[in-house]
This record gives sequence, C-alpha cells and structure tokens, in this order.
Amino acid sequence: MSATSTPGAVATAPSQRPGTPEPDRPAGRRTRPSKKRILVYALLALGLLIMSAPFLWMVLSAFKTPGELTASPPVWIPTEWTLDNFRDLLDKLDLPLYFMNSVIVAVLVTVSNLVFCSMLGYALAKLNFVGRNKIFGLVLGALMVPGNLMLLPLFVLMSRMRLIDSYAGLVLPFAAGAFGVFLMRQFMQSIPDELLEAARMDGAGEWYIFWRIVMPLVKPALATLSIFTFLGSWNNFVWPLIATNDPDKYTLPVALATFATDPNKAGGSNGMLMAGSFLIVLPVLVVFIALQRHFTQGIATAGMK
Repeated sequence: MSATSTPGAVATAPSQRPGTPEPDRPAGRRTRPSKKRILVYALLALGLLIMSAPFLWMVLSAFKTPGELTASPPVWIPTEWTLDNFRDLLDKLDLPLYFMNSVIVAVLVTVSNLVFCSMLGYALAKLNFVGRNKIFGLVLGALMVPGNLMLLPLFVLMSRMRLIDSYAGLVLPFAAGAFGVFLMRQFMQSIPDELLEAARMDGAGEWYIFWRIVMPLVKPALATLSIFTFLGSWNNFVWPLIATNDPDKYTLPVALATFATDPNKAGGSNGMLMAGSFLIVLPVLVVFIALQRHFTQGIATAGMK
C-alpha cells in the first residue's frame, strides 16, 4: 500500500548530514577580500603609480605652458592645454627626417631579427646536426656579455667596411640577437616532433616545413620578439651616436639629445623636450597595444616544452 500525503502536511527539507559539504552560496553574494589581498593590491597600485609617474609627467608637460612648467609647487594637470611645444619643435627640428630614419632602422632590425632568429631557433630546436649543443652554448654565452663591450669592435668593423653614416651600419650589428635566438628556440621546442615527421613523410622539405608549418604556429613568439626588438632599436641611443657623424642620418633619440644640448635651438625649453620625448614614446605604445595579446601569450608559453 503506497503512502499518501495528508492534507495540511508541510514539506520540510532533509537535514544535512555531518561531514557533507555546504551547499553553494547564491551567485549574487561575494566573499569579502582578505586583509592580505587588500595589502597586495595596495602595494601593486603603489608600484604602478611610482613607475608611471615620470611617464605621466612627461605626457602632461608636453601640453603645458612655460609658466606651468616652471610653477612652484609643480602643476600636474595643465589648466590651459596648448600645442605650442609641438609647433616650436617642428619649426626648429627637422622632425620628419629623423622620425623616418628611426622608422627605417627599427623596421629593418625587427624584420631581420624575426627572419634570422627564427631560422637559427628552428635549427637548434628541431634539427639534429653535429655541434648543435655547442652552438646553443655560444648563444647562452652571448647573453651574458654586456652590450657595451661590443661597441668598440663593432665600430672598428663598420669603419673598415665603410659603413659609417649609413643605414647598413646602423642595422647590420643588430640584425640578429642572442635573446631572439634563445626565445625562438625555446618556443619551437613546444611544437610536437610527430607533426614535423608526418610532414617529412609526405615529402615536405625543411623550407616548406619551416615557412608553412612552424612559422604560423609561433606567431605569439614572433610578436613578443618583434616588440622587444622594435623597442630596443627605437630607443637605441649609444650606437647611432657613435656610428653617425652626418646629421641627416641621426635617429630620433640622437637628434633630440643633440637638440637639447644646443643652446641656440632648444634654449632651455623643457616643453619642447617633453614634446619630443612624447613623440619618441608614442610609436612604441602603438606597437605594444597592437600586439599586446600575442605578447602576453608568447611570454607565458616561451619556456614551456
């Protein structure tokens, strides 16, 4: 005989047994952050503020009037925004010429690093040949050599090749870097060997495998390398200063530094210098924002195998 419910009976939820997990909380309720997490967020915010303060000061100062630049106490946000600093800089400095010089050198250095570092990284990661480990050891050793130690030998080499005051003299010493080779080699090691062996069994050559299979799979690493290379080449100051005597071959950092030390041109105008610094940083920000997604992915997976 089946049990039937009596009228007026109240249904009650079964009691929870000891040791069973508590039911999930409603989605609308959130746990309060712990004091430790709040402290971590506060320290990160403070570090971000300290790191970004000089950059924000430079950007805001580029739009200030001379009175606000020399005001005491300092004025952070300009009350009267102006473009006079940019107009004066364009009048006294051949900015398009130097900007184009920097673009040509940075683009050529970046493209050459993407090609040559990828080729050598593929060889060290996926090809078996005599001396592969020794070559990789040389690459690691090159990472430990300070770059300033190579300035004198590079200058002697470029001068004997008669490449001083030329784009080739600015590009060739940095056409391939040890960091790029290391980055591409580590990233390419994550590609399964079975995929490449299957392509070889189908009759594909090494050039076809490299360009059609490997390169599309390492786009995050290529984006990461392009950002680092472009940033380093764009901001490079010492080598262009050494390797160029002709003002028409100056890159933007060298031209701005020369302009700042010339009292007949800059005249102590901090506003023009801030405007020039802002124009130097602007292309780097554009490149980073455009490749940010690939950059973070490449950094996260470069060391994985």
